Amino acid sequence: MPKNSKVTQREQSHEHVTESVADLLANEEPFDYKSSSLNVGAASEKRVPQIEAPENDGRPAWNSKLQYILAQVGFSVGLGNVWRFPYLCQKNGGGAYLVPYFILLIIIGIPLFFLELAVGQKIRRGSIGVWNYVCPRLGGIGMSSLMVCGFVGLYYNVIIGWSIFYFFQSFQYPLPWSDCPIRKNGTLAIVEPECEKSSATTYFWYRQTLNTTSTIAESGGLNVKMTLSLLVAWIIVCLAVIKGIASSGKVMYFSSLFPYLVLFCFLVRGLMLKGSVDGIAHMFTPKLEKMLEPQVWREAATQVFFALGLGFGGVIAFSSYNKIDNNCHFDAVLVSFINFFTSILATLVVFAVLGFKANIMNEKCVSENAEKILGFLNSNVLSHDLIPPHVNFSRLTTSEYAEIYGVIKTVKEDGFARLGLYPCLLEDELNKAVQGTGLAFIAFTEAMTHFPASPFWSVMFFFMLINLGLGSMIGTMTGITTPVLDAYKVQKELFTVCCCIVAFLCGLLFVQRSGNYFVTMFDDYSAGLPLTVVVILENISVSWVYGTKRFMQDLEDMLGFRPSIIYFYLWKYVSPLCLIVLISATVIEMVIIPPGYNAWVQELAQERFQSYPRWALVMCFALIAVAMLPLPVVFIARQFNLMSDGSNKLAVSYRKTMMKDMSNLEEQDEARSILRAKPGEAPPSTAARRPFLTPGGNKPLDPNSLSPNMCYGTGYQNAAISPTTPSTPPTPATPESDS
Repeated sequence: MPKNSKVTQREQSHEHVTESVADLLANEEPFDYKSSSLNVGAASEKRVPQIEAPENDGRPAWNSKLQYILAQVGFSVGLGNVWRFPYLCQKNGGGAYLVPYFILLIIIGIPLFFLELAVGQKIRRGSIGVWNYVCPRLGGIGMSSLMVCGFVGLYYNVIIGWSIFYFFQSFQYPLPWSDCPIRKNGTLAIVEPECEKSSATTYFWYRQTLNTTSTIAESGGLNVKMTLSLLVAWIIVCLAVIKGIASSGKVMYFSSLFPYLVLFCFLVRGLMLKGSVDGIAHMFTPKLEKMLEPQVWREAATQVFFALGLGFGGVIAFSSYNKIDNNCHFDAVLVSFINFFTSILATLVVFAVLGFKANIMNEKCVSENAEKILGFLNSNVLSHDLIPPHVNFSRLTTSEYAEIYGVIKTVKEDGFARLGLYPCLLEDELNKAVQGTGLAFIAFTEAMTHFPASPFWSVMFFFMLINLGLGSMIGTMTGITTPVLDAYKVQKELFTVCCCIVAFLCGLLFVQRSGNYFVTMFDDYSAGLPLTVVVILENISVSWVYGTKRFMQDLEDMLGFRPSIIYFYLWKYVSPLCLIVLISATVIEMVIIPPGYNAWVQELAQERFQSYPRWALVMCFALIAVAMLPLPVVFIARQFNLMSDGSNKLAVSYRKTMMKDMSNLEEQDEARSILRAKPGEAPPSTAARRPFLTPGGNKPLDPNSLSPNMCYGTGYQNAAISPTTPSTPPTPATPESDS
């Protein structure tokens, strides 16, 4: 027997041995489950403030804390910060919108972000492994997250493909969307009618980029340019994630930091443009009455929810590669506020540029209407007496036009409408804010045509969009690959390549001529409701099933300090209530507002709302059903023991250690007989055992209650507790009482 074994040590010390075999096993080190699971039972009476991760668990790790923070920032900061937050801010009261957004960030965003970081770091598994372990019956949470990641990744990479196309088109002077194309009809050259009715940037987007059809029912065949762009996008994503965090972490250094450089450059350049101050002033002029509208709070909650990437699994996957004692509370607060200030920075940039664009468009409106007035004066429709003597039509200012417009409207009260004059108010132009693709590919591109050195700024802008999208796509793909690689022994590189190939083939749906309508469909239906359901179930499984007190104790063991008591109430009451209200509002909105999309009508050269055909409606609700299907299926299957609880795949290294120790049970039992306290004393028939305590240390757990079907994933501990006793029948889990 080795000299340093515990049995030999106690023989030399002549101590009275009263420990059981389970105690000997429980004292053996290393215990892998302590660093890879939310440990419920077998807590020692003397709690260790920090739990070290095993050195040999074989799991990859981040090279540095900075790399990890940049990965989380790159995942959470995406295209929505640039083209959705500014739109919501203007739509919902300007500066007043920041108040509900910030409040909901504090009471929903940070707590739930902290929760996902903590469970990923503690259990050290992807989304499927984490929720299988916390509560096997709710293991469908991780599978639903994976489904949503798949749906979102399909269309999100299409947007990156659009940005790649515009990026390469930007290496031209003048920019190809600066002017309308000229159509030659024999010796006659005319401006393209569709472009003349809309604008050069709108025409380039809908006709020359997408070549879109007028309805979703018209496929129109594949768009070759967009298909090639999508292929390039998937190749870039595949190369970025093929080696796991070893490659994606390095990519994050550039993809996360470069957008900030571009945003600061655009802000400085934008503030130098004429009218930029008008845009920023319009943006931050608060409309306080908007704060009383429920719709504002609902949209703020939705934006907080999606801005941080909650429920996708990427947050959990990234944090699972951390050291066990990493301060994930600090990370949650830091990344959340970086995300918030990025949205503010992007809003400043967007409205500085849109303010410049609004002034350009307003001057164009004044010029066109001034020509109309001159025509009316020359044809004696209007009297020259209506025009103030100081007005010079060759240099007509906005204020002078407003004065003339007011006079003509007063004098020609009855026949004014027939003149076809417009007021040309700057406020009207500023109110024409657009979101999503309309902001990036129409409004912003139009503004950049008026920039000096416009190709340079266009290249920078679309390169920034590619990097923002790439950071989010890396997190999305990690949310898919990490859970699968944790559960199954497959080659990482091969699996990643196969995922990208399958995703590209499925993505061909979005590069048809009608593909942008399917992008809208997937954006509206594949993520919204399913993701909200996933997050509320995450919240409930930790705070109500696992137990908030137990979770707080686990955090104290892991971090070395106890988080503020406010998190207890936020996780247990506030966040679930807010999420229930959000789900209810989302369902009501889906019922009230008819499902549809904005189609580009070529004859009218403008968008028109159209309802989805019946087959498209079925497809919309199928996306929701498929994403949420794993939740009830897994619950029913595990409730009736039709599926294993999944915990057997979560503690492989621990079980190997345990089985190795169990193989020496006979030797250990013989040693106990030899090491009895007094000569001639028979070995005790039942060894004394220490009580199994909850992390709180005050509630003994019945070892026999730790069944494989419990919602804490600790069923395999039975073998260590009673290796020779047959396992008891599964007993249903009961939520922990926090009273």
